[in-house]
Amino acid sequence: MRVNGSLIMATASNSDAGNCLITGATGGIGRALVTAFHQAGYQVIATDLGEQPADLRCAHYRRADLNRIVQDSDAADAFITDIRARLQGQGLSVLINNAATQILAPTDTLSRADWQQTLNVNLTAPFLLTQALLPELEAAQGSVINIGSIHARLTKRRFVAYATSKAALAGLTRALAVDLGPRIRVNAIEPAAIDTPMLRAGFEGQPALYQRLADCHPQQRIGQPEEVARLALALAAGDMAFLSGSCIGLDGGIAGQLYDPD
Repeated sequence: MRVNGSLIMATASNSDAGNCLITGATGGIGRALVTAFHQAGYQVIATDLGEQPADLRCAHYRRADLNRIVQDSDAADAFITDIRARLQGQGLSVLINNAATQILAPTDTLSRADWQQTLNVNLTAPFLLTQALLPELEAAQGSVINIGSIHARLTKRRFVAYATSKAALAGLTRALAVDLGPRIRVNAIEPAAIDTPMLRAGFEGQPALYQRLADCHPQQRIGQPEEVARLALALAAGDMAFLSGSCIGLDGGIAGQLYDPD
């Protein structure tokens, strides 16, 4: 999907685009999302596990453990109360469920705790946040954007927990769009490999293997976090009002490529 440059510039010129809540705000994609929406004039409420990085520019920052929020109703209530206080009675234009955990293990050794944490953070938290903040989203005719993964459709060994959670997130995206339309819109972005510190850490000392990963994509490169953010901005725009229930691949064409032995 090609993002129209004039659309982004028009959005960026709006000094009061609305409120935007972004989870997982300090990771590679999260930082790009916070930067893009902040520059586009949104009042960004950013959340993540740790302290706010000094260079992360947003209107508000709140530490949040989504795994705990899912398991502890008191923690969930406190979090939602705090978010509402920061909204100051205004609506929520955009909720971006970006936070995710990726625990890799084969089926025969994957622990019950790791399985449950993956589903808590990657699937249940997006549902609970959407449910709890629905009045604020509806008041702003808002948009929910779930950051999924190509693993929702295509996966590899040891990704059983992560892939299952992302496949379910795609199903949740479609189901919420049906259940909540036309009150709010719900869409998902499903990236393939994106150049983040987490991805590069997995290939530390193995530049040839990293390049091989890039070459696997028909575009012959890894995606950039800023590309995810630009697509999210386009999805959040008010003139995309007929787009709901879509899971959009941002994958350099790899989802259409069949690998056969030579």
